[in-house]
Amino acid sequence: MELQRAAHKNGHARHVAVVAAIIGLPLASAAHAAADDAQTLAPVVVTATRAPQPLAESIPQTSVFDEQDIADANADDALGLVALAPGVQITRNGGPGANSGLYIRGAASSQSLVLIDGVRVESASLGAAQLSQLMLDQIGRVEVVNGNVSALYGSNAIGGVVQIFTKQGEPHPPRFNFEAEYGSYHTQRQSAGVNGALDKDGRTTFSLNVSREKTDGFSSIDPNIAPGVSPNANGYLNESVAATLRHQFSDKWDAGVRFLQSNGIGSFDDAYGLPADINESHDRVRSASVFANGRITDNWTAHFTIAQGQDRANIEQNGVYTSRFNSENRQYTWQNDFKISDAHKLLFGYEHLDQTLDSDQFSAPDRHVNSVFAGYVGHIGVNELQANLRHDQYSDFGGANSYYLGYAYNFDAHWKASASYAASFRAPSFDDLYYPFSGNASIQPERSHSVEAALQYASNALGVARVTLFQTRYSNLIDYVSDGGFYYVAQNVGRAKVQGIEGSWAGHVGATDVRAGVTFQNPVDETNHEDLTRRARHFATLAAHRTIGRWRVGGEWIVSGQRSDYDSTLAGYGIVNLSARYDISKSWYVTARIDNLFDKDYELAYSFNTPRRGAYITLGWHPS
Repeated sequence: MELQRAAHKNGHARHVAVVAAIIGLPLASAAHAAADDAQTLAPVVVTATRAPQPLAESIPQTSVFDEQDIADANADDALGLVALAPGVQITRNGGPGANSGLYIRGAASSQSLVLIDGVRVESASLGAAQLSQLMLDQIGRVEVVNGNVSALYGSNAIGGVVQIFTKQGEPHPPRFNFEAEYGSYHTQRQSAGVNGALDKDGRTTFSLNVSREKTDGFSSIDPNIAPGVSPNANGYLNESVAATLRHQFSDKWDAGVRFLQSNGIGSFDDAYGLPADINESHDRVRSASVFANGRITDNWTAHFTIAQGQDRANIEQNGVYTSRFNSENRQYTWQNDFKISDAHKLLFGYEHLDQTLDSDQFSAPDRHVNSVFAGYVGHIGVNELQANLRHDQYSDFGGANSYYLGYAYNFDAHWKASASYAASFRAPSFDDLYYPFSGNASIQPERSHSVEAALQYASNALGVARVTLFQTRYSNLIDYVSDGGFYYVAQNVGRAKVQGIEGSWAGHVGATDVRAGVTFQNPVDETNHEDLTRRARHFATLAAHRTIGRWRVGGEWIVSGQRSDYDSTLAGYGIVNLSARYDISKSWYVTARIDNLFDKDYELAYSFNTPRRGAYITLGWHPS
């Protein structure tokens, strides 16, 4: 995936303004933030505290992928991009658009929260989001927070949070861009976009991006393992659109709308079907929101959001629909940020969530969640403090509390040590509660307690480097236990522990941009005394890119140790990807990339194939 190259990082104030636009912070507040933090390291992130702060001041481990990082990545979708973040592992049941898994510090997909512009988009049935359906053409920025932050966002944020921000309009005359790509597996991609201002003073900004990707793919299941599957290739078609519109009424008030929709149609193999079967999955992920932000006083800013997140997954076999799982999340958020002084900031908020499921497999009552949350971020001399508290009241099982306590000590302008303790929960999914013969309406939320300690070095010359020790203990885990007959029923009987050490670095070596992560962990199912499924005990990533004249060249190295997968063991692997871009002129450019350079045969999930060596070329245009 090759997008328009952003200008190289050029100052903290600009990063604050960009992040302010992403979350809807009024421009005047952005100016105050830039003045407050002018001496600290760019870039700015919001997910770790729900408010803008320099990356170097974040106590939880946080990774940010900006427009340049997205342009450099060999990935096509959000799942492939976040696989470059430290502590993150992924799985795919085949090629593009296939069912996938996300594991942050050993937490399962349902234990890690995915947001799009702050909106929940997970399936109410499964409790996880479809990251493999989200194409990078619509994405302007991604932040990944590792660790237990349910105290900020509620259920599912045990392992961490992936927050995706769609592209935003900028205060300049409308500018157009497009790309066309062709490559292996007869892959074809076209994307086009426009962003800018609708008026001369730049108070009304907009962005519109559309894309289409089609690939013939490859056979998703190895016929040597499942002889009954079709050997034919499994193709995928994705059509996506994202749009934003924002108006600045004054230096204190603004409002706008955001929208993203991604439709995917993917062919897949069924190991228990017939070789002649034609199986298709029709999927949709949608996020739509209306927001307003206002500076009530010099020290009080309010944010209002009304949003809808949608997940649709419908299966068709031989032209006939066989299952339907359509989830909807309606979300209402009111957040208030208070600046007590330059060094002390508070936030208070209320959130209401309605979750519904429309399925032909089973029925489930609507879920209603009322939540209140509070947070504090402060500096006292060389000390940094963060405290968060949240209560979520569910209509189907009662209440759940979560909290986060973090502390950091700054030895000097570059070195700091930090420690944190957190408690969180995961609400049972609708499958856990109501699925026929296996659901159990009396089960309770999963619980976890996490502790971590970190040592960090940060400078504008080298970036941010960090080593983190972490441990998360899980209790009340939902396992499916035999009822003595044909069925397995959800029960709160599981316990697990994940301990590890994680290293990360995002920065520079001279003119070369570098991103690296390495994790050693011990993900243990304490109930069955075995490793947690599909979690490697050690894995790492390294990405490096450099601009040389009109060229931008780089590569990625992704390695993993062996993993258990039910009754099998998946071998370790190492994958190398390369990319190069040449600017033909100020507006035209061409990009080439090679995925899996050494043509490795490896598995991310037992019996499922992965792509072999592939080559892709892109022709693009953007305004000079």
